[in-house]
Amino acid sequence: MKAMVLNRTHTPLEWTELPDREPGPGQIRVKVLACGVCRTDLHVVDGELPDPKSPIIPGHEIVGRIDAVGTGVEGLAIGERVGIPWLGHTCGVCPYCVGHRENLCDAPLFTGYTRDGGFATAVIADAHFAFPLGETGEDVALAPLLCAGLIGWRSLAIAGEGRTLGLYGFGAAGHIVAQVAQWQGRRVFAFTRPGDVETQAFARRLGVAWAGGSDEAPPEPLDATIIYATVGDLAPSALRAVRKGGRVVCAGIHMSDIPSFPYNILWEERQLVSVANLTRQDGLDFLSLAPKIGIVTHTTAYPLTKANEALADLRAGRFDGAAVLVP
Repeated sequence: MKAMVLNRTHTPLEWTELPDREPGPGQIRVKVLACGVCRTDLHVVDGELPDPKSPIIPGHEIVGRIDAVGTGVEGLAIGERVGIPWLGHTCGVCPYCVGHRENLCDAPLFTGYTRDGGFATAVIADAHFAFPLGETGEDVALAPLLCAGLIGWRSLAIAGEGRTLGLYGFGAAGHIVAQVAQWQGRRVFAFTRPGDVETQAFARRLGVAWAGGSDEAPPEPLDATIIYATVGDLAPSALRAVRKGGRVVCAGIHMSDIPSFPYNILWEERQLVSVANLTRQDGLDFLSLAPKIGIVTHTTAYPLTKANEALADLRAGRFDGAAVLVP
């Protein structure tokens, strides 16, 4: 197998040939067909997440076909197309797992962070955390659903059922969640980097009710906002944007420090909450619903060998939607 390997944080990924790996008990080997490039991959590369596996193969929005099956695997077959998400394994015995909150597991493994991921031609995965994808949809188009879509879905649920929704950051997750929210009958307000008229125009093409800079106030108070950008300074702005009883959801795994803010923008039962990871039920629910919604992911494809270029373009915001690597 071949892979783009991160040998040390703050350094470019290196094209590496590795021995083929065999699946162990309860595992599958997947031939990678496409792997999305997520902002969390940047956090891994840039050393912003603690204690990564080293060396590590990043990537956790994986679409591929099973080409080997370990002992004890049931319900999956060689040749079947599956998706591999960020949450790659849980202990099953801690209070969170037992309490149906496996996204908060005390001893998890994360694809592309604490176990090798999909910036490769093949990946080993826990069979229990592989989602059957069927044959509908193109591989590249499906890849962003495995994290941007899944975390977007969980953050949307936690945001509540309010009819007006603000999205701070309109990249991979934002452009998917906007489509889901509008399908649910909500009105969406998109906040971008100040002056980013191209992304604002992209958001309007997807039907949002309003698009503007994150330094602007929305034209009306909102029921909820979700912050996908990793900028802690946005939290006070998002609190100011919601009405009494409104909720602000921080959806990133990493965010810069949130500055101090006056209590009066939190008062009147406004809430500031976070989202962590996903559960397998989140995946089953969202992936079964996605075809009915008719989600169209906007993607820019890169060869696997150009992973460093894709990461740099993501960091600089040089494309709309999501980047996807293709072996």
